[in-house]
Amino acid sequence: MPNPEEITIRRVRLSDAASVAELSGQLGYPAHKKEMADRLAHLIRHPRFGVVLVAETSHGKIVGWLHVSVTPLLEVPLRAEVNGLIVAEGQRGSGSGAKLLQAAEAWAKCKGCTGMSVRSNVVRDRAHAFYLRNGYEHYKTQKAFRKAL
Repeated sequence: MPNPEEITIRRVRLSDAASVAELSGQLGYPAHKKEMADRLAHLIRHPRFGVVLVAETSHGKIVGWLHVSVTPLLEVPLRAEVNGLIVAEGQRGSGSGAKLLQAAEAWAKCKGCTGMSVRSNVVRDRAHAFYLRNGYEHYKTQKAFRKAL
């Protein structure tokens, strides 16, 4: 496992699409390289939808990504939300996830956010422990609903 000091956090590039797509599959959301490139292009062109950060080794390998966004809500002060975070199998526990989270929090502060939130599937016990270790508190359990348009 790499030393956390060997990991650099930076904004995603279109050339990262294949790596981001592969990691997205590990998260349970498979996507083809082209599909991911289209999504990344949209996010890069429209920064109001947030930012995607990647964790990169000193050898240029992408070992994690985090998507964070700000959506002003009436019911709470301005906060950012972690929309997705994945660290590659075999790299978990290396500090990459914590570095991604710290970078996202710094980005959110620059956007005027006073807090961060994250939603995590009830089956992701390891992720829950990660967020608790990084200062997040479990404050609500809810159901998620979806409708295709």
